[in-house]
Amino acid sequence: MSLFISNAYADSAAAPQGGGWDLIIMLLAFGLIFYFLIYRPQAKRVKEHRNLMSALGKGDEVLTQGGIVGRITKIADDKDFVTVAINEGTEVTVQKSAISAVLPKGTLKSL
Repeated sequence: MSLFISNAYADSAAAPQGGGWDLIIMLLAFGLIFYFLIYRPQAKRVKEHRNLMSALGKGDEVLTQGGIVGRITKIADDKDFVTVAINEGTEVTVQKSAISAVLPKGTLKSL
């Protein structure tokens, strides 16, 4: 009708077949990838850290998340805090969750 604009007509082609199975399989694949690459390793680290915190004992040499290395002198089970001796006369109170690693015995002497 117009000189520059062509008429648009509806396409009579049929809709693609498939029924949605492709979408369901893709969602399951992404779910498995999410589980094995993100959730499972993180849950494993949390479990290991929880076991580390429950196994802490007086006299253990520890490394905190802030980089402080010291020996545990007192554990308060009810308050979830520990006292760490950095050197003689210097003690710091930290949360159990701030302890990132238990060091082998004798590590403080070698530093």
